[in-house]
Amino acid sequence: MNPIKHIPNFITTLNLVCGCLAIISVLAGDPLTAAYLVVAASVFDFFDGFVARLLKVSSPIGAELDSLADMVTFGVVPGLILLHYLSVSTSFVLNGLNSFIEHPILIFPLAIPVFSALRLAKFNVDTRQTDSFRGVPTPATALWVISIPLMIEFMPLHLWWNPETVIVDKWFIIGSSVGFSALMVTDIPLLAMKFKSFGWKGNEFRFVFLIISVVLLIILRPVAIPIILSLYIIISIINNLVSKRNEV
Repeated sequence: MNPIKHIPNFITTLNLVCGCLAIISVLAGDPLTAAYLVVAASVFDFFDGFVARLLKVSSPIGAELDSLADMVTFGVVPGLILLHYLSVSTSFVLNGLNSFIEHPILIFPLAIPVFSALRLAKFNVDTRQTDSFRGVPTPATALWVISIPLMIEFMPLHLWWNPETVIVDKWFIIGSSVGFSALMVTDIPLLAMKFKSFGWKGNEFRFVFLIISVVLLIILRPVAIPIILSLYIIISIINNLVSKRNEV
């Protein structure tokens, strides 16, 4: 047996472990720690495929394992984080299944894991999603959600506005749940952050996006996350237009 071929799958399992620990953190009332764990999982999620291509050990099992790990980390965890903040904003105490029967509004955040599963299942069978995504990827949705505890923790409240008055509002949480659930299964083509080579050619938009994202993170810190996701969609649209023009 060649131990090298298991390295990408090991990295993927680190993603899954982070997701499990994040679930425990949210259930313990600590969404901030869960946010850190999702960030760590995002790093593992990026490098597992990168290492697999670098070592030339990609496999169907690795692809399926990656989707299962993503379902936990980028599907279940953000749903639970939104559920946590919705219960806080409405003062509805989470007490098992009875909470959802007494307060049906709490069901909205669970749309995130449901549509994440649909998104990942669609991705696995859609041959069009090799060099681009169709719909917002689950990690992008998760990053949007974890920006909530990060902004609450680190954004200076004496500047601009108090984030807790908006992003923990029940209608914001419900809107985010419904909006991103729809975006994940939409058919809009978006740029896939998969580098098949280190060269500039063919990766221009990916490099531009990464450079701008790093600069925004340094300057704005957690506030940059929603901006970066918006930038991701804009750059994807420009990339699509350029690709279509080159095909003509």
